Amino acid sequence: MGGRLTGGDPSLLRRINSAVVLHALRDARTPSLTELVQSTGLSRPTVEGVIEGLAESGLVVEVPADTGDVRKQGRPARRFRFHAEAGHVLGIEVGSHQVRAVLSDLSGAMVGSYAHGVDEKAPADERLDRIRSTVAELLRRAGVARSTLWAVGVGSPGIIQADGVVRLCTALPGWTGLALGERLQRSFRCPVLVENDANVAAVAEHWKGAATGIDDVVFVLAGLSPGAGSLIGGRLHRGFMGAAGEIGALHLLGREATPEHLLSTTGTPLHPLDESAVAEVFALARSGDVQAMEAVERFLGRLVHDVAALVLAIDPQLVVVGGWAAGLDDVLEPLREQLTRYCLLPPRVTLSALGPDAIATGALRLALDQVEEQLFAVARPSLPLR
Repeated sequence: MGGRLTGGDPSLLRRINSAVVLHALRDARTPSLTELVQSTGLSRPTVEGVIEGLAESGLVVEVPADTGDVRKQGRPARRFRFHAEAGHVLGIEVGSHQVRAVLSDLSGAMVGSYAHGVDEKAPADERLDRIRSTVAELLRRAGVARSTLWAVGVGSPGIIQADGVVRLCTALPGWTGLALGERLQRSFRCPVLVENDANVAAVAEHWKGAATGIDDVVFVLAGLSPGAGSLIGGRLHRGFMGAAGEIGALHLLGREATPEHLLSTTGTPLHPLDESAVAEVFALARSGDVQAMEAVERFLGRLVHDVAALVLAIDPQLVVVGGWAAGLDDVLEPLREQLTRYCLLPPRVTLSALGPDAIATGALRLALDQVEEQLFAVARPSLPLR
């Protein structure tokens, strides 16, 4: 690629060549210089110069010679690898009942995770403090310095604007109008990206979950109010204001009952509406409890109504069900049956493969995408190349 380019901005050419070589290094395990020349199409002097520059920045390290890799004549071939440990990325889930954080190196290999509970009624400042303390504890346990963080991804309930401001959130007290990205940015010296929790969960399932290799996906996050994240052609669909997939608002079109009422077996709202409470209702239904069976039927009717509306609009290949419903096998078959009834071309339906890790994992992927965009961008990188 770069070997055929002449003229123009030499610094631009160097950045293009660096991106080409870095891609090749990430795609191979420990390539030699000769193999890098062959895979990139660049000249040997160009590859050697790029390797030297990437090594100085800490992104490439030379692999010690293997005694079995000795040629008949001369020294062993010099081999290199992408130095994934040069930095780290962080994924954070902000939930009603807990904050969860996961940490990986620059290749996405997990380094550690940590979760800490939080009161669902906690005010915004207290929840923000819990986020900071959770991150601090994770870094301490992993033995990772905060200065090595290259990007932070955050998955949060609510409609999230592109600038990280929570436009609307009914799940967390004091969250509506909160400049979440800006508040968290004060704790880090790297980019902080904030996205809706269902959206990042969809990204996670596409990355390493139930939707791997499938580019048209709807992820349904069952919670206080069902939400959904959608990938169309492999790309996250956020909508104009970031509100795509807010299927929980469909009750405003004539289905007024909330999940707390739908799943109640006593006539009073089910509280708290969490995974254990919902699992108990489903267990009672399996045992033949009439009121629980009616509650489950009401809940599934509402869920199918909401999901079917999105399926009809997007026509996905796969629907992944997550949130607390990911632990409820009883959800799948009725959902499949009803979608077959309502949808012209019903999609395949499956449970989340990542379960409670989906949101934090998707937030991590968001951070990794930010790093890769900078590493492989033609423009001058703004990340700290150490």
